[in-house]
Amino acid sequence: MASIRLVCSMIMVLILTPLGVAEDRPDTGISGVYEVVVGVADAQKSLKYFREFGFEQVATVDLSSKQAKSLYGVESAAKVYRLQNGNVETHGLLRLIEWETPLGNGVGYSPPETIGQRIAVMRTKDIFRLHDVFEDMRNESEIPVFSTQPVYDDLYDMDEGAYSISTRRVGVREMAVHGEEFNHIFFQRYGYVIPGYGTIENADLQTSEITHNDFIIKGDIGEVTQYYEDVLGFVSENDPVLDGDWQKGPQEVFQMTKGTAHWYRGFVSPNNICGKLKFFTARDPEFVRDRSDEQRVGELGITMHTLYTPKLEMVHSLASDHDLKPTKLMKNEFGEESFFFVGPDGSSWQILEEPKLESQPTTEFKLEKVDN
Repeated sequence: MASIRLVCSMIMVLILTPLGVAEDRPDTGISGVYEVVVGVADAQKSLKYFREFGFEQVATVDLSSKQAKSLYGVESAAKVYRLQNGNVETHGLLRLIEWETPLGNGVGYSPPETIGQRIAVMRTKDIFRLHDVFEDMRNESEIPVFSTQPVYDDLYDMDEGAYSISTRRVGVREMAVHGEEFNHIFFQRYGYVIPGYGTIENADLQTSEITHNDFIIKGDIGEVTQYYEDVLGFVSENDPVLDGDWQKGPQEVFQMTKGTAHWYRGFVSPNNICGKLKFFTARDPEFVRDRSDEQRVGELGITMHTLYTPKLEMVHSLASDHDLKPTKLMKNEFGEESFFFVGPDGSSWQILEEPKLESQPTTEFKLEKVDN
């Protein structure tokens, strides 16, 4: 949320065009992030938890240890659940995997910028209500959970100041929630909307599907993330830029101490304004914890993401050509043609054949001012 670099022009509606579009970027038809895949210790408990945010079970399958070994290199049977938020089917779903024998506890409850950490981002209508909910969970439960204070920022330079009862601020409040198996960032908009980006339907906690995803990684951020453009066909929003404690959003969400900074780079699918990817590497990695060895499928927590494409064989060939060592094409646990690989940034991906969808993703990114 806190590090968007975009060129914009405003009349009544802002149409934003990402920076850094490569002319030789392959036309892969790739989606934004379709699913966030989470290893869970207790599926029924997790299903109850995510139901509060509007996610309902739409499919369930059993995964044998033989299948898991072939698909993911994990020799354990599992129960797998696919969850969808309301009617949003093109992006922002969840896949929960209850491993019979998990490989470990994963990255777990760790400082926000721990290498290997993954964070899922959702819109909400009431961020202060969410903050209260998680503060109560922290105070009255043995489950480790920590929520940051909701912080205001003007991400798109839309706020004109000189406030009055009729001239109100335009921007966003955001907060992070760091837990054992799942990390959230929530944001609430003021004074503008983005059609198709964060749809809130009937969730008890007034939250949307997952709109974008944060990855805390290591290495040269320009080098280890370049495959998102060269292989998967994402559009790079920016060259790597330095963010830090001087910015209100990153300072609070990532709990940055004075004198610390990180490199940021973002990507968006040309075929969906949602399902964006945001990558962060510490400027001084020797001062942050590295738990990337526990960031792998088979562990608990967010350990994989999925994408879909109508050009599955093309993307598989590109992955092979760029030495990403993809598995062979095979049916996943839901019977979808797919392949799996781990990128040089340590992120695990399953690429799926394009599913049959009743709706189409939003491809035009607009900011529209509203009076609220």
